[in-house]
Amino acid sequence: MVKKQVPTAAQAEIDAARAAARNTDSGPATPPPPKAWQGDPPTLKAAEAQQMASAMPYNALKPAEHGESNAQSTPPGEVVSGSSRVPLASTLSEANESAKTGAVAPEGVNATISPLDRVRVDSSNQVLTTNQGVPIADNQNSLKAGARGPVLLEDFILREKITHFDHERIPERIVHARGSGAHGFFECYEPLTQYTKAAPFQEAGKITPTFVRFSTVAGERGSKDTARDVRGFAVKFYTDEGNWDLVGNNMPVFFIQDAMKFPDLVHAVKPEPHHQMPQAASAHDTFWDFVSLMPESTHMLMWQMSDRAIPRSYRMMQGFGVHTYRLVNDAGEACLVKFHWQPKLGTHSLVWEEAVKISGADPDFHRRDLWEAIEAGEYPEWELGLQIFTEDQAEQFSFDILDATKIVPEELVPIQIVGRLVLNRNPDNFFAETEQVAFCTAHVVPGIDFTNDPLLAGRIHSYVDTQISRLGGPNFHEIPINAPVAQVHNNQRDGMHRQAIHRGRVAYEPNSLGGGCPFQAGAAQGFTSVARRLDAQQSADKVRIKPEKFADHYTQARLFYESQSEVEQAHIGNAFRFELSKVTVPAIRERVVASLRNAVPALAERLAQDLGMELPQALPKALENPTPPEVEVSPALSLMARPGDGGVRTRKVAVLIGHGVDGPSLGKVISSLVEQGAVPRLVAARLGTYVAVGGEKFAADATMENSPGFLFDALVLPDGEEAVAALAADAHTLEFLRVQYWHCKTILAFGASQALLAEAQIPLMMADGEPDPGLILADAADADEAITDFIAAMGLHRHFGRENDPPRSEVATTAQS
Repeated sequence: MVKKQVPTAAQAEIDAARAAARNTDSGPATPPPPKAWQGDPPTLKAAEAQQMASAMPYNALKPAEHGESNAQSTPPGEVVSGSSRVPLASTLSEANESAKTGAVAPEGVNATISPLDRVRVDSSNQVLTTNQGVPIADNQNSLKAGARGPVLLEDFILREKITHFDHERIPERIVHARGSGAHGFFECYEPLTQYTKAAPFQEAGKITPTFVRFSTVAGERGSKDTARDVRGFAVKFYTDEGNWDLVGNNMPVFFIQDAMKFPDLVHAVKPEPHHQMPQAASAHDTFWDFVSLMPESTHMLMWQMSDRAIPRSYRMMQGFGVHTYRLVNDAGEACLVKFHWQPKLGTHSLVWEEAVKISGADPDFHRRDLWEAIEAGEYPEWELGLQIFTEDQAEQFSFDILDATKIVPEELVPIQIVGRLVLNRNPDNFFAETEQVAFCTAHVVPGIDFTNDPLLAGRIHSYVDTQISRLGGPNFHEIPINAPVAQVHNNQRDGMHRQAIHRGRVAYEPNSLGGGCPFQAGAAQGFTSVARRLDAQQSADKVRIKPEKFADHYTQARLFYESQSEVEQAHIGNAFRFELSKVTVPAIRERVVASLRNAVPALAERLAQDLGMELPQALPKALENPTPPEVEVSPALSLMARPGDGGVRTRKVAVLIGHGVDGPSLGKVISSLVEQGAVPRLVAARLGTYVAVGGEKFAADATMENSPGFLFDALVLPDGEEAVAALAADAHTLEFLRVQYWHCKTILAFGASQALLAEAQIPLMMADGEPDPGLILADAADADEAITDFIAAMGLHRHFGRENDPPRSEVATTAQS
């Protein structure tokens, strides 16, 4: 027998220390001796953990947590760097790699924060598998006990497929359910460091990735795009200091002043609960009952009844942050700000009859328009404008800047253009990106802060709350489309659908076992709220009340109406008439008209006449003598103030064709439109190839049946007796032509096709006897000049001089050019 050597006392101490390091429920009173660390990872981890913890004998930051004098000078957290990464590991076995686990986590990196390439899937040349990666041999048949026998419960492939299908839908948004989105970027023109330390505005040319979602408000997910409604305009900035969500609308004001009323508003505008009608419409009793009892809605009603509620395209509407926010610079100095998005294509809308018809022919009209423009490389673009003003200026305004039913007129505070937004990539998957994107007004970055707007306060809570419900739990920020590009490091753990796998044993702060990490950034780098606000230096009593200036419910409603062109004012009146004609309770109509008497008496008088009612007495005002307004007319509030550059890029033009058309003039039209960036479509009675007089062949890619006239921005009628005769024999042609005329669009008629104008009873002159600038009549021989005139007239968007209320029906003049 070999006699074992007795270890020395020093070796015994080393062995004991190494044994202790292998326990997880208790440890020795003293740290292991240095020689015990060598070549023994568990002991090394225990020793380095002791070193890190002892390097932080107490919380040195505690004194700075107390006293108002320290409120704006929060220090960064204490950090202790270990000798190695070993004590920060969850497990010493992390070095053992596999195809699933990978290797040790990259130092200081949250690997879930990376471009969306990490989650994109390309199944090219791949076999079909289950969600567990098992190849599927037969995806056509369920597993049965014999060809005519029962389906077996053991068919896990069928069960997985059906179960997943049954759970593919998530709750839709309560409001803004129907939307469309795109990726893009924001480019800063000049640094705004004198105003804000917000990351997107730090230097000229700085690029910040974005995702933008447009939406209607009232309709459900499957409703139509062209409803009369507010449009959401929500922008997610993926900044290098975290995500900033500017969640706004295409109108700068709202119906209510306090978030307490938001559930009431939405319940009122949604389909009535007893029969779930009408869908995506405000023309019903409960909505008008509610707003007629909430006179602060009057300003917003003017916007909603205006053409802004039926935009031609998402690409042709403004966006607004709605609320007043704060900008904060590095010195902690704050100013107030209103956010404006200005479309480069100008502000253009549909007309009501057109919107109604489009909703039946193509309920995806706006969604399709956005998608097709981006696919064609015609990237939508907006410029960001800021209205920047001080607290002192705000105190002098006749209105309260905390009131979301008020604007700051541009005549008081001009708009400063600071950058541009470009949308240049469509989503790969609608559900994963557009449907799962989560916008929250609470998502701000250093340099952006809130005001005491009581509607904004409710949104700060509500948006986060609804995303938790809609997206399955508190980890919705880990869904790829919502993940920031800035690194995420905190001590939040667990919850439904958690994606991140955190390394280490520490999930609290302060700590010493993680070297103090992740540590608080401190006031110099982290987000801090503005400490002193003039709007907070009021009574500290707990009250449920509104400021006195909130009681002026009509002055800015009148400002908006008086700032519109005559055509826009007429459309507002028409919209009120239509909406109120749908109300079944006369008393509600009377109350709305009585309220409007306080804003625009002439409008109220017109509505009383149109609705066949006596003009009611004006409603009592909450504030009889409001402060006189600084501005009574603001031309910038008219859609006509932003016509765009007059170009015709992306405008859709119908070119009617048939056998026997004049080929040369038709070819010139098509080439000229394409050259100008327009999208001509050859429309015929049926799909197919049509032969011109000279033998040229033209392929029709649309029919008057599947693409009615109201889907196009302009119309070209061809020359050629045979073609015109064939078109005249098709009843669709005259309807096609009439709606183009009624909707005030530009029409080019060559030679023989001018007979179609007479047959469709299209007047060649305006009501005042002047030539119609939107009717271009020419012989095919004069095609070049006619096409130039046609494109210029189309750039005006519409020719509202044709409008009559109701539309007139008369035989066209016999004079033909």
